[in-house]
Amino acid sequence: MRRLAIPAGLVLLATMVPAAPAAAVDEVNTKKLRDAVTVNGILGHERVFQRIANQNDGTRASGTPGYAASAAYVKQTLRKAGYSVREQTFTFPFYRELEPAQLEQVSPTPQDYETTTYDYSATGDVTGVVVPTNDIIIPPTPEPSSSSGCEPEDFTPAPAEPAVALVQRGSCDFVVKVQNAEAAGYDAVIVFNEGQPGRDELFTGTLGGPVDVPVVGLSFADGAALYAQTQAGPVTVHVVTSTEVDVNAQTSNVLADSPGGDPDKVIVVGAHLDSVVEGPGINDNGSGSSTILEIAVQMSKLKINPRQKVRFAFWGAEESGLLGSEHYVDSLSDANLARIYANLNFDMVGSPNYVRFVYDGNGSDSEDAGPPGSAQIEELFTSYFDSQGLASEPTAFDGRSDYGPFILAGIPAGGLFSGAEGVKTPEQAAVYGGTAGEPYDPCYHEACDDITNLNTQALAELGDAAAHAVLTLARTKTGFFPDGSRVARTAVAKADLSHKGSHAVR
Repeated sequence: MRRLAIPAGLVLLATMVPAAPAAAVDEVNTKKLRDAVTVNGILGHERVFQRIANQNDGTRASGTPGYAASAAYVKQTLRKAGYSVREQTFTFPFYRELEPAQLEQVSPTPQDYETTTYDYSATGDVTGVVVPTNDIIIPPTPEPSSSSGCEPEDFTPAPAEPAVALVQRGSCDFVVKVQNAEAAGYDAVIVFNEGQPGRDELFTGTLGGPVDVPVVGLSFADGAALYAQTQAGPVTVHVVTSTEVDVNAQTSNVLADSPGGDPDKVIVVGAHLDSVVEGPGINDNGSGSSTILEIAVQMSKLKINPRQKVRFAFWGAEESGLLGSEHYVDSLSDANLARIYANLNFDMVGSPNYVRFVYDGNGSDSEDAGPPGSAQIEELFTSYFDSQGLASEPTAFDGRSDYGPFILAGIPAGGLFSGAEGVKTPEQAAVYGGTAGEPYDPCYHEACDDITNLNTQALAELGDAAAHAVLTLARTKTGFFPDGSRVARTAVAKADLSHKGSHAVR
């Protein structure tokens, strides 16, 4: 799962086309499928993904043998279940860290910092004076507000000798900060966290593509202390990074169509298949991939004949910036784009300290609604949870996962999310259980995201909700709109998607 900003064009789309009243789709009896989609079945696929990671240096990242083996397993399983399966190959910029980053203060007080390399950082070894941007906010405001490094004028022109820019996490893509620093003549960049609860620890972001200087991170406490020292006099640091970047790496999406269903109404049920390089990705996103794979298998075993065609999609290179889902949507002809009925997205549904998050299709709890039809998809999930006596709460369409390219194209979308690095509130702990003040997934994007990093109750509850939504949309006789229709937009304003990638912004 990634973190990105909503593209400006997407906001325009959401605000120009007001959401229709949420007239729910007709009810479908989904009990047989929900009973068939079990935690044991989901875990069976998860164990295979874990073994694949074990056999491939602990990772299933796109561009590695671990991803290729994961895709092969998914293809084999779906073909055996009777689906028409194809693999869609594409090129993407592969990145990995070869050696841990180093950051030490040389003067006036020698000390080592805990640091991390930002994705797509260049390899480098720089000793230079630290120069902060002129708009760092310390102490931080209660809500995120820093725009440090987002404008070229935030940077003092670098001195003639080697220099390192110090920027604060904030409201724009990290790559924008780094590009502005490069343009101002800096030889390396340090990004420190902003300082609010949940935004204070050492943080690893992505630049979305190769840059020409080393980029490393700091926690808020270390960054603020370093900033304070620069206000008292010159500070010199030593930055070392070692990385590998291949801009012509290849990976793929796995796409599987149900044998039946109207080919002019296609429901794309998606989950990203890749992990980060650092770990096996059993929750992020083996949980979503395993859940939709088990739904596909059990629909076949139950001989369910969908009214709409169901396309199960396992996306590659999500962790590099939603690249697989973007490639898929961009490759659709106008005619095929118009045939996409809806997109359901499942990215992390087994978080250990989980919440039942539902994407906010009607915009009731966030700045912008999804495209028309998204409100009805949200209602489908929330009504199901209500019927089971289970609480749920909205989460914003913030461009974080593979629904992004679909809603940009005007396609109704929705889905579930159990939480990533965010911190559970006391109010959430009272409703959902778990531990307040702790992350929803303490192993998010870490090597410990393994088979032990799953909450089986979350898999049971969100897995049933996913099965209910897939089958309801596959069998419904009505559409999302007052006249019963659901027509995809075939032309939408282009928007800048350059700021994609894991932890790209904020």
